[in-house]
Amino acid sequence: MVGRVWDWWRGRPALVDAAFMAPLLLLTVIQARTIGEVFGLRNASVPEYWALSAAMLLPLVWRRRWPLATFTIIALACLVQWTRWIALLPGDVALLIGLYTVTAYRSFRWSLAALAAGLVGAVLESWQQWVQYDRDLPMSEMREPLVFLVVVLVGVWVLGLHMRTRRAYLSSLEERAARLERDRENELRAARDTERARIARELHDVVAHNVSVIIVQADGASFAIDSDPARARKALETIAATGRTALAEMRRLLGVLREGDEGGGYAPQPGADQLAELVDQVRDAGLAVELRVAGEPARVSEGRQVTVFRIVQEALTNTLKHGGPRATARVALDYGDDMIEVRVSDDGRGAAAVGDGRGHGLVGMRERVAVYGGEVVAAPRGGGGFEVIARIPVREEART
Repeated sequence: MVGRVWDWWRGRPALVDAAFMAPLLLLTVIQARTIGEVFGLRNASVPEYWALSAAMLLPLVWRRRWPLATFTIIALACLVQWTRWIALLPGDVALLIGLYTVTAYRSFRWSLAALAAGLVGAVLESWQQWVQYDRDLPMSEMREPLVFLVVVLVGVWVLGLHMRTRRAYLSSLEERAARLERDRENELRAARDTERARIARELHDVVAHNVSVIIVQADGASFAIDSDPARARKALETIAATGRTALAEMRRLLGVLREGDEGGGYAPQPGADQLAELVDQVRDAGLAVELRVAGEPARVSEGRQVTVFRIVQEALTNTLKHGGPRATARVALDYGDDMIEVRVSDDGRGAAAVGDGRGHGLVGMRERVAVYGGEVVAAPRGGGGFEVIARIPVREEART
């Protein structure tokens, strides 16, 4: 409750300034009852008194909105008071409030100008007091009131500088906190986008490959179900096994999106060791595939192994979809000291193949390989068919 009231109060600066003006207004009303008895240079008439008091006090309501205009109006009212040789009024305190406001809310240059105007006013007021009371006394007698006024003005000016510095410091802290919060949100958003892109690539590879195998096997089973039931049964078994594999991989990928789920592990990521199984699966789908591995497998990170597997999977999937009924494919995996080269080629339709325009396979290949500083070349072969060549550095220092 108190916090809401305080927030409401702080949100209305004009009302706050009016409340600060209230004590001066009360003193003005009290002094108005004894205008004919007040001490000073010359008693103001009632119209002069209220006109000067209003000119000094009313601008305080808008002092934070228009600090310079407020100080100027009060200073002009004080100048008129000095030219009319009128005694000090409660409203003269408003000049100090205006000086503080200009110093706290405007630039250092304007604060110096306001201080200079106040100091000039202090000198004029001290001289007027000396002339009024006793001209026979030396002018050194005006030193005491002058020093007092100068100390008060400089003290108010220093207080305004301190508040302006403190406000600027708090503003910088708030800005820094807001900037850090924005940076943290941007980092979280970038991390989420990266993870979503990774999962999208994985799902594309899993779904595209396994659905392509299922479609090929289903077509084969539909043709052989009457003439060769055993072959049709084998195709259906392959469809079932492929569907289970696809379902398991999709569950694993979607499982990483679950937060706080400790209810079980997921299948490990596929790697280069599973290439033989992948080739057998594609071979069972009706595509003649030859696998060749050269060199000694180096200690390769899991991410690179997944990249190798997905590149081969995507390339064979494209051959299944676009290569034609009599296409054959060759997979060559060469392990070098600094580089792994994956080459998948086929003798299918090549450039004559018609795509659906919706595939993301080649883009996904390049994105995967680019993570490790490698490159992918995918293009139709000169004598027919299509070829995909990917080179993946095996060490960070070998990145190209």
